[in-house]
Amino acid sequence: MLNGALVAIDEVNGSDSFPFALDIGYVPQGREIFHHMTVEENLSMGRLIRRQTDTALAVSDDVYGYFPFLNPQCGPITVMGAEKGDVLCVHIHSIKPRGPQPVGTTALIPEFGGLVATNNTALLNPPLPEKVKKMEVTEAGIKFNKKITLPYEPFIGTLGVSPEIEAVTSLQPDYWGGNMDLPDVCPGAVVYFPVHHKDAYLYLGDCHATQGDGELCGVAVEIPSTTTVQVDLIKNWQIAWPRLENEKFIMTIGSTRPMEDAARIAYRELINWMVSDFGFDQYEAYFLLTQAGRVRLGNMVDPKYTLGASILKEYVG
Repeated sequence: MLNGALVAIDEVNGSDSFPFALDIGYVPQGREIFHHMTVEENLSMGRLIRRQTDTALAVSDDVYGYFPFLNPQCGPITVMGAEKGDVLCVHIHSIKPRGPQPVGTTALIPEFGGLVATNNTALLNPPLPEKVKKMEVTEAGIKFNKKITLPYEPFIGTLGVSPEIEAVTSLQPDYWGGNMDLPDVCPGAVVYFPVHHKDAYLYLGDCHATQGDGELCGVAVEIPSTTTVQVDLIKNWQIAWPRLENEKFIMTIGSTRPMEDAARIAYRELINWMVSDFGFDQYEAYFLLTQAGRVRLGNMVDPKYTLGASILKEYVG
């Protein structure tokens, strides 16, 4: 991809593609993980859940063993000229639902979610049952049920670049971005990522029609989409974690556990941004964020939690 290129990507409930071999490591391909599935099924896993009577794990009897591979992505996209130390800018132009209705899917998956036992939160409680909810999704709204129509507020759930040396699951967010599930990663936003590897290797998927703070049950309104983004490079701008801006505010994003440490990362990076680019004294920025800072919870279900700390642009000039 050339610097400044505008790209439209069709993705199906997270991706049309599984990870593949790179010169920095090896990740098994989709056909190796779901060897019993056809190529078309492999590329369209989200479409296999067509009805509310389907189970969330219908795509594979062995889904528990393959759980790290259940957030496949579009990419990696090679960005020509990107080098370690650069910043990759992703301008999000549009996210449009596609495919036969009902295209929206949310679900309960055993041992996955914000209010259940997981591998990291071990409890004696039995897992919740598998349950699927399908919804019609258009740009006019989301038919949650006969009485409730939710606004269409689409965003990219997973957006990131290659880490420097690790082969990581796309379910995990970190300093490279990834599965942040932050609703502010939406049309009109520009997201900045520190580049850690030549060509950046941008990836995206997991588009949502809407989501509450925290993605509580672990599955937002997942949709197949056509997503249009524009990619640029900034040289000689040092950042450590993903950043975001839109017309109203600037935001820095932290991902880790426990949740309060994710908030600390995000606020520390926001102070650093205010000092380096907006002329603030460190203590003055600290004082201001204490009074006017805002925190947005992305997800509280992934291996690491994501929070965004923001400040209105009118306060920073």
